Amino acid sequence: MIRFIINGLLRDHHRSLFPIIIVSIGVWITVFMQAYLTGVLGDMVDTTARFSTGHVKIMSRAFAENKDQIPNDLALMGVEQIMADMQSEYPEMTWVKRISFGGLLDIPNSDGETRSQAPVMGIGIDLLSPGSTEIHTMNVTKSVVRGRMPSKPGEILISDLLAEKLDVNLGDAATLLSSTMYGSMTMHNFIIVGTIKFGIMAMDRGAIILDVNDVQLALNMEDAAGGILGYLPNRIYDDNTAREIVERFNQKYENVDDEFAPVMGKLVELSSLGDYLNYAGSVTGIMVLIFVVIMSIVLWNAGLLGGLRRYGEVGIRLAIGEPKGHIYRSLIYESIFIGLVGSVIGTGLGLGCAYWLQVKGLDISAFMKSSNMMMPNIFRAAITEETYYIGFYPGLFSTVLGTMLSGVGIYKRQTAQLFKELEV
Repeated sequence: MIRFIINGLLRDHHRSLFPIIIVSIGVWITVFMQAYLTGVLGDMVDTTARFSTGHVKIMSRAFAENKDQIPNDLALMGVEQIMADMQSEYPEMTWVKRISFGGLLDIPNSDGETRSQAPVMGIGIDLLSPGSTEIHTMNVTKSVVRGRMPSKPGEILISDLLAEKLDVNLGDAATLLSSTMYGSMTMHNFIIVGTIKFGIMAMDRGAIILDVNDVQLALNMEDAAGGILGYLPNRIYDDNTAREIVERFNQKYENVDDEFAPVMGKLVELSSLGDYLNYAGSVTGIMVLIFVVIMSIVLWNAGLLGGLRRYGEVGIRLAIGEPKGHIYRSLIYESIFIGLVGSVIGTGLGLGCAYWLQVKGLDISAFMKSSNMMMPNIFRAAITEETYYIGFYPGLFSTVLGTMLSGVGIYKRQTAQLFKELEV
């Protein structure tokens, strides 16, 4: 029976071509949009984790309450002991200390007077320790445009755009003007040994990268840091695992009445990415539902038109005694075959487009010049396991639902009128 139905569809393109085209287009869009949203949000999560929050982050309570202001006067104290404790309790994770700060970078002339200056956003990371994971985490080496990596204290990297703006060369001296942990003004001299470009406008516009020990010295933050970042194994964020670690850590200090007591938060809480991730999940579900409804309506109308064209065929089948239920089921079997073919074609097209966007990417740097969000300048799709099967939901459900709606007319045919209809 199934072979008979498939042969009929292959020989009569009027019954299959238009529905397959409709299903393929709908599945194509669904698959591509799922991969696109997954890639964009995945890049946002990864970028935020690498440059800002980690998968989990330990701060002082006072710092956490004002984290958007980066208040280093409320920094976490005793970071070396806390890091040692966390590394002992969670050896599979990577723990690093970070200091983010703002300041003014002053470039002197040959007489020692100001030649140019600009506000900067500084990040202190572990650049000089043997086996440091920070260089790989922030992809510093591959981001160097000119010059080299710092090899000793007192050397810094600055963004390539900032270097052009300040008109500085490699080896030039630079003075950092900022405030210490205790609120006093500080000035510290550095040597520019390289320029960097991360592909993130918020960083490329005016960032400087230096060793965290240099920052602690310059800002009078001995054994203190803005936060301790923790990364789960393989740098893959898992919200359930992060939640368990956060709850277990915070329980230790919930009865400590000290605003400088450590507190831990997870990535989606610290960066407000939880709303974006929930939004993406909702958008994907809504998108599938919309395509199911739209394609069902289109295929319903196509089924009605096909039913009019096949009116005589159905009448003959009824007249020779074929049960209405059998005819109805045969139409559904046809729709399943059409849905499968359309879903396979649409999934292939969607995967092809998604793969192209995953490899080539979409450069949006022209629209990110004033952005302060930690997101890359190039959007890329991401093909996941879900990408391979998500298109079959609208592809199959819509064709079956459309056929079920249009096929109801079979049960309204009166057997007594069949021969009169056939005579006409």
